[in-house]
Amino acid sequence: MSTGTVFMPPRHYLNDGYGIRSWLLTRDHKRIALLYLAAVTLFFFVGGAFAVLIRLELATPAGDFVSDETYNKLFTMHGVMMVFFFLIPSIPATLGNFLVPIMIGAKDLALPKLNLASWYIYILGGLFTLYALIAGGVDTGWTFYTPFSTVSSTTNVIPTALGIFITGFSSILTGLNFIVTIHRMRAPGMTWFRMPLFLWSMYATSLIMVLGTPVLAITILLVAVERLFHFGFFDPRLGGDPVLFQHLFWFYSHPAVYIMVLPSMGVVSELVAAFCRKQVFGYGFVAFASVAIAVLGFLVWGHHMFVAGQSVYSALIFSALSFLVAIPSAVKVFNWTATMYRGSVSWQTPMLYAIGFIGLFTIGGLTGLFLASVGLDVHVTDTYFIIAHFHYIMVGGTLMGYLGGLHYWWPKISGRLYNEFLAKLSAGIIFLGFNLTFFPQFILGYLGMPRRYHAYPPEFQVLNVLSSAGASILGVGYLIPMLYLMWSLRYGKLAGSNPWGAVGLEWTTTSPPPTENFAESPVVTWDAYDYQTTVTVES
Repeated sequence: MSTGTVFMPPRHYLNDGYGIRSWLLTRDHKRIALLYLAAVTLFFFVGGAFAVLIRLELATPAGDFVSDETYNKLFTMHGVMMVFFFLIPSIPATLGNFLVPIMIGAKDLALPKLNLASWYIYILGGLFTLYALIAGGVDTGWTFYTPFSTVSSTTNVIPTALGIFITGFSSILTGLNFIVTIHRMRAPGMTWFRMPLFLWSMYATSLIMVLGTPVLAITILLVAVERLFHFGFFDPRLGGDPVLFQHLFWFYSHPAVYIMVLPSMGVVSELVAAFCRKQVFGYGFVAFASVAIAVLGFLVWGHHMFVAGQSVYSALIFSALSFLVAIPSAVKVFNWTATMYRGSVSWQTPMLYAIGFIGLFTIGGLTGLFLASVGLDVHVTDTYFIIAHFHYIMVGGTLMGYLGGLHYWWPKISGRLYNEFLAKLSAGIIFLGFNLTFFPQFILGYLGMPRRYHAYPPEFQVLNVLSSAGASILGVGYLIPMLYLMWSLRYGKLAGSNPWGAVGLEWTTTSPPPTENFAESPVVTWDAYDYQTTVTVES
């Protein structure tokens, strides 16, 4: 078949039919993953459009592009879209949905109907939030701090809160599905310590989803109830406590950081092993580090509240725990580096994203230690230092892992190869644009520029112009993959079952996989990443 032939996936991949109805009623985890992929991509570009407007405003010191009220709505809707509708579901709902059953040798997830329901719930929550956007937006910030969100704001807090509340159930159901599947449906011979590290990261992420998301959902619901019926949960005039909201919100939202970044860590483990042709150094330590991050993540929420009036003793404990949670993350970075040492490194596009992840995540992690230090945190709280740190972890880490995984498994998902030159070019543009966008913000924050202001002193303009220029470059870098990946669906070369020569059950089936993933149920007799004794032949 020539590269110009129209791409038609094998019939067994679409044996439920080609119509829209067959997709909307499908129980195939691979199709549901693609439905999620389309939805999260839409929300990513909606959130990115708000980021463009924010950076345009900040290119000049005066608030001369939009009003202060509009600016408040811009950064709020940017945060809501990116955090709740892209960063949290990006890898679990797309790559996780597609790969978890195949990687353990199962025909599907344990609860396929629940899997489809989770997508519908996600879409329903997104529609509520889009309605709030169309109706005029919301200006509370994505954290919905009280009493501003319950009393002062006159914007669309309730539909936005309901959208987030509804979407939380999608995360809970997805996490529950992954936990049951990994426990109950592993192929014969697929022991816990033969599982790919991507599965360990998805398992740890699922624990956070199931245990943490209900706390956020109830908290956001209480905001809506207090706003509607004036119950005194958080409003001090009604006997409530606004700091209680912060405790409840950050009890979920700091572990949510690891919902976003743990899946990327799992992707990077797969990429480093595949493109270094080696077993991951210290496999057991990397696996348990995922679980340790999930557990310790629930113990550090108080470092978001060093200036909220908590006691010195509480601040001391939360500071120590925040330093402690950095250890399993450092273990992962060390072991990835040790895996690359004397490895046969292949500089394919997914590996470039893995290297980019390690660099950006390390910068984000080290600056997180600054914020775990009480004295320094007090100085930089609510400045652009926080913005920079957050984006290095969340956007730099999560997106580099997401794009690396998407490029690595794209041949398996689509059956086609993409343009390698354009892919490498876009990876370089994204890395350059990201650092030019956000590294100046560390300096701005340390110098005292507060976040969430649409006007600033003129002496900060040069760094802000650099940041806005970097955002333009970054935007181009994000657009290019969408173009060549879509192009590859029609014109890309056939990929074969294993274009990377990687190990793992997903590379032993066809590309794209059949509806039930495998012609025969596999039996696993080798360890994860056993490149020394396992040879995978491209079909």
